[in-house]
Amino acid sequence: MTFDPTKEVHGEPPIKSLTLPERESRLDQKGTILWFTGLSGAGKSTLSNLLEKRLFDDKFQVYVLDGDRVRQGLCEDLGFSELDRGENIRRIGEVAKLFADAAFLVIVAFISPFCKDRDRIRQTMDKDRFIEVFVDCPLNVCVDRDTKGLYKKAIAHEIEEFTGISSPYEAPLTPEIHLHTSDQTIDECINIMVDYLKSVKAIR
Repeated sequence: MTFDPTKEVHGEPPIKSLTLPERESRLDQKGTILWFTGLSGAGKSTLSNLLEKRLFDDKFQVYVLDGDRVRQGLCEDLGFSELDRGENIRRIGEVAKLFADAAFLVIVAFISPFCKDRDRIRQTMDKDRFIEVFVDCPLNVCVDRDTKGLYKKAIAHEIEEFTGISSPYEAPLTPEIHLHTSDQTIDECINIMVDYLKSVKAIR
């Protein structure tokens, strides 16, 4: 007798795909996107990597998606025009949603300068599954922190469409988490985020 996937096998009903609640129950966490946004040099990458390490050490399944990693593969065909930046965010949003659907805590660390692009992702997620983290830092402090010299090149017009210099940055109006990295310590920022995740029951 040939295999028929629509019929019972050994008296059992056809196997269905695993559900998100089943995955979350196994991992004891809630599939959630933490979307870090802020200027270059604000501290997104540092904080996202340290938060990942903290959550990983606490036995949670977590993964960081950052601009450099995604630009080298998934979005290597895109430039830095407003249209391309929007497409860049759309793609990374879709990838992040897949991670969240697998019950991961996924940390997205992108400048993502435009509100409409971030809100588009938020609108496709259930409440408390999209957490916008505004990594807020004054432009002059970001410039002082710039070890790669990107701001210097942008000011000298050697880099076009650079956020904060020749391209606008639209700050979140009502982020779930608002960090001030020119005033708060790294430990304070990490604790704020962990406490928030606990408050919305993303982690125990």
